[in-house]
Amino acid sequence: MVISNKKGLERAKSSSRSIRRHVQVLEALQGIPNSTIFMFSLAAAISLLTSLVNRLLSNPQKTKDARKEVAEWNSELRKAQKAGDKKTVEKLMKKQKQIMQLQSKMMWQSMKVTFIFFIPLLLIWQFLGGIFGGRDVAYFPGVGSVLPLPIFSISLIWWYMLCSLFFGTIFSHVFGLVDLE
Repeated sequence: MVISNKKGLERAKSSSRSIRRHVQVLEALQGIPNSTIFMFSLAAAISLLTSLVNRLLSNPQKTKDARKEVAEWNSELRKAQKAGDKKTVEKLMKKQKQIMQLQSKMMWQSMKVTFIFFIPLLLIWQFLGGIFGGRDVAYFPGVGSVLPLPIFSISLIWWYMLCSLFFGTIFSHVFGLVDLE
């Protein structure tokens, strides 16, 4: 019975040390520059993952061709309407159903990734909101953590969006999801 109590006491001490370590890590993450680097890395990882999944679930060449076809149709329709060419407008309107189906397919392709990541990202944001809770997570040299714009402090969401846009653009080009045209 004494051995059993010693093991229980050792487990409790070990668990307590583990909790203290986790608390220390979370406290370290809350201060700048650790929070800045953490969010920068998190945005990079999530952008990389979403770009990879997007690349695996879609055919970029097919999407590009579909976008081009829709753009050409829209351009021709506008020209015909502007010129008052009813015959061409009528001809183009016969193709409208096909164009709408094409646009629907393109929208579904882009929504697949959103559906896959929506719930996990909500959970991540819930967790991050608890850690950072309205604190500034970034500091711009010479400006500080509050940019001279009316509603712009470098809070969790703003910094993540800025980093995510940066990495999303890079990874979209790397994986051929968009063209440089």
